[in-house]
Amino acid sequence: MRAGRLGVGVVGAGRVGPVLGAALANAEHAVVGITAVSASSVDRAEALLPGVPVLATPELVERSELVLLAVPDDQLAELVQGLADAGIWQPGQLVVHTSPDHGVGVLAPAMAAGAIPLAIHPAMAFTGTSVDLSRLRDAYCAVTAPGPVLPIAQALVVEMGAEPFVVAEQDRPAYADAVRAAVSFSTAIVDQSAGTLSSIGVERPGRVLGALVRSAVDNALAAADGQSAL
Repeated sequence: MRAGRLGVGVVGAGRVGPVLGAALANAEHAVVGITAVSASSVDRAEALLPGVPVLATPELVERSELVLLAVPDDQLAELVQGLADAGIWQPGQLVVHTSPDHGVGVLAPAMAAGAIPLAIHPAMAFTGTSVDLSRLRDAYCAVTAPGPVLPIAQALVVEMGAEPFVVAEQDRPAYADAVRAAVSFSTAIVDQSAGTLSSIGVERPGRVLGALVRSAVDNALAAADGQSAL
């Protein structure tokens, strides 16, 4: 491992954690462990991070220089506080969460112990497979952090292959609303159109809609960039 590389612990083996752990491993950081409970999460961890041990959360955090919290939004605050109550957080330790909803305020209990708080949310829909590693290279990540350590969050995003952009602490709820709306509306529209095509006997409606949807989205995204540049 090169100088300056970090020992990374991944808390959460859902669709996001193992992918970002693998992206950091590809940047020559050392993934020291991951938490996984269900059989599917263990399988996902082994597929993306082969040979990385599955550890209990307190042990994992104690071993890690960078802790990646890839857990559901409604579990994040309780997890951070519980680890603080147990005295697990360490001074100088990087703590990164991947929730779109929160900035670094939710990491206050870890900050009180001397940890360095970073919020990084990749603006993409994850499958939890190696496909996401290539998609990550075309993705953008919202980063929120205190000014002095913001470059650390940006550098981690670049190392994972994505492009960072800054979202202010107070703007995280609006950001979360925007990304959720984009995902939910696009999914609903495709489901509705595919259902209609299926009802009239069209086979593989997803493939039929593919070029149409992609070109329509590309046009809409180009228009959005043009408007934002005015």
